[in-house]
Amino acid sequence: MKARPNLPVLLVLALALLSPHAGGEARAAAPQEVSASYNVLMNGGQVAVMNETFETRDDTYRIVSESSAVGLLALFEKQPLRFVSSGQLTPGGLRPDLFEGRRDRGGPVRANFDWRTERLTLSFDGRTNSMALPPGTQDRLSIMYQFMFFAPEMRERLEFAMTNGRKLEHYRYAIHPDVEIDTPLGRMKTLHLVKQREPGESGTEIWLASQHHFLPVKMLIQESDGSRYEQVITRLDLK
Repeated sequence: MKARPNLPVLLVLALALLSPHAGGEARAAAPQEVSASYNVLMNGGQVAVMNETFETRDDTYRIVSESSAVGLLALFEKQPLRFVSSGQLTPGGLRPDLFEGRRDRGGPVRANFDWRTERLTLSFDGRTNSMALPPGTQDRLSIMYQFMFFAPEMRERLEFAMTNGRKLEHYRYAIHPDVEIDTPLGRMKTLHLVKQREPGESGTEIWLASQHHFLPVKMLIQESDGSRYEQVITRLDLK
């Protein structure tokens, strides 16, 4: 059986794209707690259930994502996959300090963000790599909640850098407003983000719910070999 890629999909915003005014407005409206569940599908069949929590306290944040395999995949993935992102809540949104967890069928990964020295340290497979830390870098968990802290509907595209604990990559996404989709929670008006990719690269699409602080309600990964991976919201609680 082909190993499925880490989900949620790899994304990050460059905070340099945001104005302090827009960031401040979004932060005031953002919820302090988010609890969400998603079905994860491979080629149309469900392979996992993902549960996530986002909490802020005293200008800090913590995100926990735990995925449990279902069906035949549960025979190979007996333990839940757990990832944690923690850091500071700033006027521009989330500033991660630490990202850690275990990859699918692999060892632990860890990313340390040293904003004072502007260095990013990645630890995986018994190795450690250090590199320059671009302004606004996020990890693959924090990015999914960073959308709450600015007004993406005012933009036509996003350019960003993100780490998954193994590498640092840069992305470009086009934004398509007012796209309505059906979800298990009903029909939703969304912003549709589409990855701008080179030939041979995987495709990624994300739908952000306008009425729910631009939280992601659906994601799609299209691999170059034709495989499709989807993440679809089934529960969303905000406080």
